Amino acid sequence: MDVITPKRIKITLKTIRALTFIGLLFFVFLSTVILSVVLYAKWQGPPSLAVPQSTIIYANDGSTIGELHNGQKRYWVNLDSISEHVLNATLAIEDQNFHEHNGFDYKRIAGAALADLKAMAKVQGASTITQQYARNLYLEHEKTWKRKFNEALYTIRLEQNYSKNQILEGYLNTIYYGHGVYGIEAAANYYFGKSAKELTLAEAALLAGIPKGPNLYSPYINKEKAEKRQSIILEIMKKEDYITEKELDTAVNQKLVYKIKTNNIQKGIAPYFQDAMMSSLENEHQIDEQMVQTQGLKIYTTLDPNMQEIAEKLVEQSIDEKSDIQAGFVAMDPKTGYVKALIGGRDYAESPFNRATQAKRQPGSSIKPLLYYAAVTKGFTPSTEMKSEPTSFTYDNGKANYKPSNYNDYYADDFITMLEAIALSDNIFAVKTHMFIGMEELAKTGELFGLSSKIKQIPSTALGTSPVRLIELVNAYGMLGNGGNKITPKFVTKIENADGEVIYKPDKTKEQLLNEQAAFVTTHMMTGMFDTSLNSYTSVTGHSIADSLTREYAGKSGTTSTDSWMVGMSPQLVTGVWTGYDKGKTINLVQERSYAKNIWATFMEKALDDQSVKAFTPPDGVVGAYVNPESGKLATKGCPVKRYTYFITGTEPTDYCEDHIDEVEENDANENKQEEDRWFDKLFKWWD
Repeated sequence: MDVITPKRIKITLKTIRALTFIGLLFFVFLSTVILSVVLYAKWQGPPSLAVPQSTIIYANDGSTIGELHNGQKRYWVNLDSISEHVLNATLAIEDQNFHEHNGFDYKRIAGAALADLKAMAKVQGASTITQQYARNLYLEHEKTWKRKFNEALYTIRLEQNYSKNQILEGYLNTIYYGHGVYGIEAAANYYFGKSAKELTLAEAALLAGIPKGPNLYSPYINKEKAEKRQSIILEIMKKEDYITEKELDTAVNQKLVYKIKTNNIQKGIAPYFQDAMMSSLENEHQIDEQMVQTQGLKIYTTLDPNMQEIAEKLVEQSIDEKSDIQAGFVAMDPKTGYVKALIGGRDYAESPFNRATQAKRQPGSSIKPLLYYAAVTKGFTPSTEMKSEPTSFTYDNGKANYKPSNYNDYYADDFITMLEAIALSDNIFAVKTHMFIGMEELAKTGELFGLSSKIKQIPSTALGTSPVRLIELVNAYGMLGNGGNKITPKFVTKIENADGEVIYKPDKTKEQLLNEQAAFVTTHMMTGMFDTSLNSYTSVTGHSIADSLTREYAGKSGTTSTDSWMVGMSPQLVTGVWTGYDKGKTINLVQERSYAKNIWATFMEKALDDQSVKAFTPPDGVVGAYVNPESGKLATKGCPVKRYTYFITGTEPTDYCEDHIDEVEENDANENKQEEDRWFDKLFKWWD
């Protein structure tokens, strides 16, 4: 047991006095800093409300494709002219302690910091309404301590010089509600055709949810998400005693009637592209949409106006104007991921929902290149053979059966090669491959290629039953075509602030994500869909457009009862087209099934018309050889079809095709007989 001596007590008291003195010094210093900031904020007086500046959006050739004019749909109204439901809903979801704090909610900040620490990521915000108002009105987007200091200073200035009601009024009149609409009065008119004073509880709760993410929670973009967030806000309002249980039930069950004015949606140039670009800035780069809308930025995008115009005209001209069928279109540079053209629907004013970036649809056979890439990495080659015949597959430990069929029930009833299988889109071969390498492989490959939707580990996913987004599948094909380098869809090449300073540029670091040799072998096999010499028990899937193509392309089509896909690429450009009905209506007309392929083929030819013809370049580690596509063996003189095919070095066939030896011998005999006949004729003529 330790003995406490007078000397040890003396040392302990000294330590306590030292720590107390240091603590007091720190407290005095901190108090001095805080007091100085508060006095400085008070001395500066009330901040003037800056006039928002227009943000200009440029295409890749420097032309202007959009200009965000702020204030065009903004009306300032006082709090007395705003429904009490709006005030309560906004406070409930954005800042429950608004009337108690001095601009900073320290308890909420601590809670958010703890949540972020647990998740090791930014998962929760703690900004008060005053902070949001300060940030949106005055500050530029720069993740620095200087910006944080300025935000705090502006917040203090607002709290020091304006009442809580004035701050709340300013916030509600300047907050962004999507579609170029600012302020609660303009939002009430835009979404419901009424004034802010007339908004019901249900309507107010829905509008209060939009500023969190206008591209996510606008009912015109995603009605389901918007109304789900509305329900959450109503529940919080009940919890905070803003409404009763009865009012909650009434609001939840109220059917909202939205008003859309076509003249409120400015179509402009490439409106779906611009929406996708804005969404990418907010979701991927944390550049707030309201900041984009108000800070006088210059946004330089990847859009190619010529390609966009070609695509829009083709979609308009190719699809019967009387048809309700919809379309999605994406063209990208496979080396950089730069999106060159994008269409999310046939009429933006009628439906801003972006079918290229938001819709998840079953890709059908257009998923097969990812499956065959996985197979090549597992030892399959273009010469690998399996039998094409009606087959029933058992899975889930024998508890379930799956019996796929080929298109029109055409089968080879014989062995076919993988080279043929991808060109002819043989479903039996695909499912056998899927089951052989393990159903988990396609799921892992989908993640590797950047598909955000999980691919289920069941036999049917080999035929594209797990939904994907068009832009993600196009991006995946681009990775195959560029040799396996990682890319992601990019919409912006540079952003400058009002002072001309560059505040954003995309990362151009290269990352080899795929096996380069397997990616090339798969890509080269994909050129077979346009090679009519591979016609067999059925035609290659690209036979209808093959004659219109003038350069080498790799691609794959896909068809379901409700969807039609065509995704393909050259070394310079990868493009995907989807056509189908929004509400699950089946595609029954033959003409409608051809839209995707025809649009794709015509676009690729026109878009690349002024560019040199290039072929996919084989990397080191692959070897090419002429093979008989039916047997997969090295072609001989008698083989009716010979196709130059690439293999990962060491996996190429070594045996020669012997299927046509008799034909060769017969041909040789006929040639010899003809030679003898010619010799005899010459002799006879000489003698005569």
